[in-house]
Formats: sequence, C-alpha cells, structure tokens
Amino acid sequence: MVDLPKKKVGIVSCSGEELPEGTVARLAALKVLEHLRPADSVTICLPLFLAGGEGDRAFAKFFPTIAVDGCELRCAARATERYSSKPAASIMIRDVITENSLAQPEGRRRLNTAGLRAVEATAEKMAILVDELLGKGWNRHNGSFVNLPMLTPLTENGDEDGKEAACSCGSGIPVQKVQIDGQEVTLIALPLIFEQFKMEGKPLSKETGRELFEAVKIYNPVPDGDDERYQEALLQTYITFSTKEKTK
Repeated sequence: MVDLPKKKVGIVSCSGEELPEGTVARLAALKVLEHLRPADSVTICLPLFLAGGEGDRAFAKFFPTIAVDGCELRCAARATERYSSKPAASIMIRDVITENSLAQPEGRRRLNTAGLRAVEATAEKMAILVDELLGKGWNRHNGSFVNLPMLTPLTENGDEDGKEAACSCGSGIPVQKVQIDGQEVTLIALPLIFEQFKMEGKPLSKETGRELFEAVKIYNPVPDGDDERYQEALLQTYITFSTKEKTK
C-alpha cells in the first residue's frame, strides 16, 4: 500500500467579523483544532484560499473538508466548492443555534453566554463530523465515502523524497517536477495521480496520456496551446515511472 501524509480533515471557517456568528464559527473551529481533534484536523486559511494558495486548494481537493459559516451567505462553503471541490460537510451557525434552541449570540470580540454555548455546540458537532469523515474517505468525484490509498511522495527521479506543496494548514500534497518542452514544471499531486493510474492498471498509451492530462489540469494551470506538449511529457514520465515500478 502506498503511503500518503496522514489523512486529516480540513476546516474552512468563516472569517466575517461583522456578525457574532462569525466569531462563533472561528472560535468553534479553533476549539476543534486545538482541543477536541488536534491530531485529526487542520485549518485552511479562507483569505489565503481565496487568494490562490495552491497548497490549501490542493489539500481541499484530495481530503475531506468541513465548511463552517456564520450566516446564509455561506462564504466558506461556496469558496471551497468553487476553487477545490464541494465540502464533505457544511455547518451554518444559525442552524446550530436553532437546532439547540439557543439564544441569539451577541458581541463580536467578546461573546455573551449564548454565544459561548453556540461555540460549544458547534465544536461538538464539528468533532463528530471529523470522526465520521476519517472513518471513511471522501471521494471528490462522486460524493461518496471510500477507503483512500496512502501515498509515498516521489521526485522527478522516482525517488522517495518528502517534497510537498506546503499549505497554511501544515499538511501538504506531493508534487513532482516534469520536463515539458525543455522547461521544468512543478505539478501538484502528480505522484498521487500516477499511483492511482497504476492501481487501475492504465496502459502505456496515448489515451492514458490524455487521461493524465485531464487529471493534471484539475490541480494545475496549463498555458493555452500547451495541451499536446503536456500530454506527451506526462505519458513519457508515466512510462518511466511504470518501468521503475516493475523493476523494484
């Protein structure tokens, strides 16, 4: 079995400060991250995520995320779905307040008693979701739960290395460098894609090169007009990878 960095649940929290519910969302996420499930959860910085943080976005594509929003705008959930994939779970603070028959939170920097109770209720709900999501893997393709393989990151030479796309959460997704038309390009998640193709028994063919290209495009920007060059380079790199795997 391949060896991926420890699977964790990413928490994308509302960053709004104009509503008490935004403060509830942030404090609840912090409680889960630091006290309730510190070994099983990581934070994804929403502003950095929106600004184009590649590590954060890649993490959210490969691992389950919980979006925690203060109000009906659901900024965290919508941003996660737009730039990565649909969150495995979504929590809206106002729903939690209604479900638990809590009073309305007050205070943006210093919450009242009702706000603190909302923090506790939200954190408990989040911790339960973390447990459920780690019991099974989240399949981003069809929205179902499956067991996820573990991955050993590879370098461009096929050697074990620990190179990863770092993200604010402190976790990361493996990367691999590929020569494309004489230029070295770093591709996020390529080692994982190669391992998935190997496990599926993909043949060393042009069709596989096209499939590799489509998978790589999900996580990496591709310049206009470079489709064929990427496909050829990816197929050749996959052939090298497959050949080395057979000789091990």
